[in-house]
Order: sequence, then C-alpha cells, then structure tokens
Amino acid sequence: MQQTPDSANPFQDPIRFERRIPPCSVLIFGANGDLTMRKLLPALYRLAYERKLPPGFSIVGNSRTALTHEQFREKMRVSVEKFIENSPFDAQLWEDFARGIYYVPGDLSDPAFYLALKKQLEEIEKERGTGGNVLFYLSTQPSFYASVVEHIGASGLANHEGGGWRRVVIEKPFGHDQASAQELNSRISKVLPESDVYRIDHYLGKETVQNVLAFRFGNTIFEPLWNRQYISHVQVTAAESIGVEGRGAYYQEAGALRDMIQNHLLQVMATVTMEAPPYFGSDAVRDERAKLLRSIKILKTEEVDQHAVKGQYGPARVGNENLLGFRQEPGVSPEAQTDTYAAVTFFVDNWRWAGVPFYVRTGKRMPKRVTDIAIRFRKAPLALFSSMPGAEDSPLAAPNLLILRIQPDEGISLRFQSKDPAGGGMKLRPVSMDFNYGSSFGTRTPSAYETLLLDALAGDSTLYTRQDMVEASWRAVEPILNHWNNTKFDFPNYAAGSWGPKASDDMLARRGHEWRIP
Repeated sequence: MQQTPDSANPFQDPIRFERRIPPCSVLIFGANGDLTMRKLLPALYRLAYERKLPPGFSIVGNSRTALTHEQFREKMRVSVEKFIENSPFDAQLWEDFARGIYYVPGDLSDPAFYLALKKQLEEIEKERGTGGNVLFYLSTQPSFYASVVEHIGASGLANHEGGGWRRVVIEKPFGHDQASAQELNSRISKVLPESDVYRIDHYLGKETVQNVLAFRFGNTIFEPLWNRQYISHVQVTAAESIGVEGRGAYYQEAGALRDMIQNHLLQVMATVTMEAPPYFGSDAVRDERAKLLRSIKILKTEEVDQHAVKGQYGPARVGNENLLGFRQEPGVSPEAQTDTYAAVTFFVDNWRWAGVPFYVRTGKRMPKRVTDIAIRFRKAPLALFSSMPGAEDSPLAAPNLLILRIQPDEGISLRFQSKDPAGGGMKLRPVSMDFNYGSSFGTRTPSAYETLLLDALAGDSTLYTRQDMVEASWRAVEPILNHWNNTKFDFPNYAAGSWGPKASDDMLARRGHEWRIP
C-alpha cells in the first residue's frame, strides 16, 4: 500500500484509482455458512462478470462438511443464482469462474488440516499462476479468529517463499469489549503485521458512506458550514423492520449496542465528522477517522442514564400479523435483558464539534428498514418572516436539513425554505433537492462486499478498520455496557413495529430536539 502522495496528483492514492489486481486466491474459512453463500460468492462472481478479477483467480472454500470440489461448486452456483442482486447469471461465465473454485474440508483446530490447505494452495499456484498471493477470509465464529490465524502462522501459510502477499480479512465482532479486542489483536499481530490485517465493516463499503468523503472534500459548498457554528445536531439511524430472524441465541449475547453502534454506526459517525486528510491514502484517511473516535467524550457512570437508552421490543399486532416479543423468540430467555434497541447521545470534544449532540440509534422490529444520517442546521439568526402568514413553516419551525441515505435507496436530500407561489404574502414552505444514485448515474451500485473485497485484493485498507479505531470505539461504549449490565430493566419497553421506547424521545426532548421520522 502506497502511503505517500502520488507525485502527479498529491491528493490521490494510486491504488484506489488504478485498481490493478494481481493474480491471487481467496481462501474462505467457514465457506458453508450464510455469509459466503449470500454475500461473498455473489460479490466475487459479480466482480468476475465485470472483468475486475485477474486471470487465474481462484477460491478455496473450507468447512467441516465433507464435500468434493464439484459438490462445493454446485452448491455455490445455486447460491449465486439465488442471491446475486440486479445482475444477470451467465452460465458460460460461471463455468469459467467455477474452474477456479476448490474445497478442502477440515477441522479448524487440526494442524494437519492447515498442511492440506498449504498443499492445495501450492497446486493452485502451479496450475493457475496465482503467484502465491492469498487473501484469507475468516467467515467463522469469532471465537476461532485468533486460533485460525495462529495455525496459519504455525503451518507456514502466513509467508510465501516467492514473495507473494498474505492478508487476512476478519469479520466483526472484533472482541466483545476493549480488553478482549486488545488480546485478540496481540495474538494476531504475532503472526501478521497490522498492514496485512483487514477488519471488515461492510457499512464503510456502502456507496453513500464513501460518498460522504467526496461530498465534503470534493466540494466547497458545505465544508465551511460543517461545524458547531452552523449545525445544531446530527442524527444517525439504523432501523430494521425484522426481528432476530432465528438468531435469538446469538443476539441475546450481543445486543444492539454491541452489534451495531460500537462498530458500524460509530464508523459512519466518524466518517461524517472527521477532519480532511492531507491526501486520499489509506493511512491518511484512517488517521483522521481514528482521531475523531478518540475525541468522543467518555461518559461517566452517573451520566449514562441521561445520555443512553436501552430498549427491548414486546409483542404487538401490526396489520394482520401478530409479532412476537424478543422474549418469545426461539432460543431467547423469557427474562432476557438484551437491548434490541439502543440510542446514545455522543459528544465530540474538539474545536469543530464541541457542544453538538450526535444522536445515534438502532433497533429491531421498527416500522421500516432504513439507515440514514440527518444533519440539522441551526435556525436563521433573525426570524424575518415570523409575523407573516405561514410562520409555522418558517426556518424557526423547519430549519435546513441534509439527509445522507445509506439504505435502502442510496442518495442525498437537502431541504431548504422557499416562497410558496400559491396565495399572497411571504408564505414559506420547505422543499427538497434530491440526488439518487440510480437515476443520476444510470448504473448499478456495487454491493458493499464487492467494493471491500476488491479493496483487500488490491491492498487498499482505506475502508477497513484499524486496531486503534477498534479500541477507541470500545472505549466510547464500555461505560454504557458496564452500567447496563449492572442494571435491571423493566422490559419490554416498546412495542414491535414502533419507533422505540419513550425514554429515547425524552432524551432528545431535554435539549429541545426530536427524532426525525425517516
């Protein structure tokens, strides 16, 4: 990864702009799981469809299930046909693509299995010319992360005599608290340097999140307003309409704060609020994101109840459907204290953002699936039209609002005041200007996993999370987790299909704000 500015253009990192992927293999641990079938293989197939993968590109799958190469290829073909989004399935392309798919069954705790992997990779290198370059993808239970990497090191898989690169992609969660994250990193760093460790956060691969950087630093319109003087507050929302979908046992241990806010949403918040990097390179961008995360005010125990709300959905009837409460979901204890909803007010202690509240919320069983960032600007300093007809629609009542839509419809919307031409007088009405990826560019938006896999193969870690960022995120949420773990809550406190507990509305009301309904 080139970490210094390109001589021709000091603001561009060549890796992100040239996209020259060398011959290589991807080795997926846990390849029989949902992530591989729903996300990874469809993403890799789509990259092949767009001719973005190099000749000889190969995939090695692994799980404990005994399968032949052909059986695994057929299973992956079915998955790709089923889960590929907005793309055609080309049978001839699949035949060419599938020739580079292999399978090695084995137990992740068995040293002999890693020797079998090494032999398979050596054969692929000779037959398909992959140059010894391998991307290891850990799509396993988090408890296996450290031991798998240690076995990779012990078996000699972490290095290649011919100079080929070896990198590892690790799915979240990266630890369950700050101490476990530090221990995990300590074990991994004994095998691979930080530059070869890619902690994936698929939210950072979403097009709108990436576009935040272009929106802010590629234009001069908004950046002068991007500070405490002009912005009243920011809301980050990640709402899901579904429940735990059969993952009750896992979710009971994780909860919304750990599952979404500690990683995804704090990374999104950091991207929105970070300072401009000196150039567009991996370390430069991540340095600024890390600095922002370290600037988040750490709550004291006595402040948690004022700045954080824990919720859990209960049963409700929505339309013609009876929805279960979390405690009625399979695998969940009837006395579970798990947060299926979490809302936190964060503050950033730096000159740009001092005093600006960042309201971050996420929840299961909400009215709709939506993820967005709403930036609410301050009211006009002088209410010129407050005595005019339609004063309720003045900037005092409807300040400017910038919405960055992450999903499901990626785009940007800006609301501002305009004179209503109907009737007489100076009556104002809010209007919106909308930018939508699909209609503006007329091209398909790549999935987050397509973007992130291509980055890892290119050696570009810009959109991946670094260890210091992981630790800073855990520091920001640990006081909340610790307080919640020592407090018994009267659950459920919001109905399935609603926007969350009343205490969340009260948290904003104390500052004269209210949640925006997406």
